[in-house]
Amino acid sequence: MSDRAPLPVVLYWHMHQPSYQDPIQRHYEAPWTYLHGIKDYVDMVAHLEAEPHAQAVVNFTPTLLEQIADYTEQLQLAAVGRDGLRDPLLAALAGPVLPVEPRQRLVLIQAALRIDRTQVIERFTPYRRLARLADWVLDQHPAALGYLSDQFLTDLLVWYHLAWLGETVRRTDPRAQRLIEQGGHYSMADRLLLIGLMAELMASIIPRYRRLAESGRIELSVTPYSHPILPLLLDFKAAQQTRPQAPLPLSPAYPGGEARAQWQIREAKAVFHRHFGIDPVGAWPAEGGVCPRTAALLHENGFRWIATGQGVLRHSLHTDHPSSRQLHQPYQLTDGPVCFFRDDDLSDRIGFRYRNWHGDDAVANLIHELERLADEDSPSGRVVSIILDGENAWEYYPANAYYFLSALYRRLAAHPRLRLTTFSRLLDSMHAETIAPLDRLVPGSWVYGDFSIWIGDRDKNRAWDMLVEAKGAFDRVMSEGRLTPTEAEAARRQLGHCEASDWFWWLGGDNSASNVAQFERLFRLHLAALYQILGEAVPDDLTRPFAQGLADGSGSTMRGGT
Repeated sequence: MSDRAPLPVVLYWHMHQPSYQDPIQRHYEAPWTYLHGIKDYVDMVAHLEAEPHAQAVVNFTPTLLEQIADYTEQLQLAAVGRDGLRDPLLAALAGPVLPVEPRQRLVLIQAALRIDRTQVIERFTPYRRLARLADWVLDQHPAALGYLSDQFLTDLLVWYHLAWLGETVRRTDPRAQRLIEQGGHYSMADRLLLIGLMAELMASIIPRYRRLAESGRIELSVTPYSHPILPLLLDFKAAQQTRPQAPLPLSPAYPGGEARAQWQIREAKAVFHRHFGIDPVGAWPAEGGVCPRTAALLHENGFRWIATGQGVLRHSLHTDHPSSRQLHQPYQLTDGPVCFFRDDDLSDRIGFRYRNWHGDDAVANLIHELERLADEDSPSGRVVSIILDGENAWEYYPANAYYFLSALYRRLAAHPRLRLTTFSRLLDSMHAETIAPLDRLVPGSWVYGDFSIWIGDRDKNRAWDMLVEAKGAFDRVMSEGRLTPTEAEAARRQLGHCEASDWFWWLGGDNSASNVAQFERLFRLHLAALYQILGEAVPDDLTRPFAQGLADGSGSTMRGGT
């Protein structure tokens, strides 16, 4: 039996959704916030609650927190029969009258099939039958669309939401179990029962994570307000640090980028405190996007630690393959916070490789790799940082990863040579001299260690130029003092939404036409709303799409780090 101290392991779950709300009409363009809310955010906290010795770090983006609160209010009103749902999918589920126009029904049917076929739709026999009938009509007999009854559409909508429920909910909540056992022929009362359940689930999310944090079971961290790539706000040339030939936008720089970075950080802290009652001391900069000035700004605003990708460490150490010792330790940045680096291999195993494995086999494989690291003859000061999305991988696992996550927490919490911990708790237990200095931090992100996902492509660069133009209008109007204090604050916040990384992620590259269309349109809507708040004419080019994507594109919310 080894007398070495257990190897610290940090499971770091990043929870993020951009603002899907049309800022002009105020309705939601996509349902992903509430769907992940009733599935992944409740499942992830339930697994932590179920294992009292487990620890983890959970990161929330402020735009996600705000949308959770907004959806909670909408659903609570709908549960008592009051109007106010601003999500078309929810409105169809809760509304007593379903649309009769064929195009509207087609949109609803297509929406109610957007979930993994193998692991979800095929799992539930009634849902599978409904989906196959919908396929028959959509793929082979579109003229038959008008013959699908309201009951068919009702049952399909109910099953879609039942399928999106967290596995921990389906296993414990009698309302969910009754609706699943019923199988079909759902009434208006059944639909309202489901709405009420979803309202409770959404309302529980933030308080449950807050209670775990207050009890010391988890650590909560934050990302700058709208998930912007701060190094690019500060300097477009950051993209050329690792890709010297990368094309840049026509605009030489984002005007006033440092002031905007400061606003993004301060606003994140304010939203975080409003929901959790504490100030964050750790941050996942959006997409792990860092540079020396980004790290310094976060440190100046009270952040003790940050985390980023393994590729950033690779470039910073000027090595193709950091050693295990180099990767699995914290680094003290010059004039900055302590920095932790993602283990790409272990993180991507969870995000991608294990989804088709038996849960016990997947956990055994991960623990085997961690045990191998624990056996290395290394000095103190080590930590393995496993960092990935906390919402996007699980629908591709059986039972929303119920078996995998349950076994993961149980076995890691009980392992004699591995110790689940949090970044702050680890730092509290370490001597300063065991934290390695890092004198050079090369700008980059967790994806490939660079910024190619967000800049350097024709469409991405065009979006940056459109944002720069809007920022020029913002600066001019603000300097003229034309806005009331309320209007000025609304303009700052709307500009923040325009600065989000998500718009640039989905433009260009190999992304599918449908994803590009949705996010490109939202980007233009957010820019147009900013001009309207400013009292400025909306530029004509915001009325036309400027990016299309590929018909067979493969872009995904999930990517590997390398």
